[in-house]
Amino acid sequence: MKARVKRETDWQDPIVAQVRAAREALFAAAGYDIREFCRRARAAQADSGHRVVTRRSRRMSSPGGSTRELPHRRTKTG
Repeated sequence: MKARVKRETDWQDPIVAQVRAAREALFAAAGYDIREFCRRARAAQADSGHRVVTRRSRRMSSPGGSTRELPHRRTKTG
């Protein structure tokens, strides 16, 4: 099966284009450094004045009876 080649003339969703442009601007401002990007995001979150909600780690029992943390995963609903 041949892979489809994306062309400039393909239809683009303007909202997706706007989100991608905003993402590019934010990463450029952080020097394309993911740690700096996250630091800036956390600082903006703290400065927003909104309540920040952090989920507790989920724990899973292993056969030996010990527990370990599981990473957070999004699940599909519906």
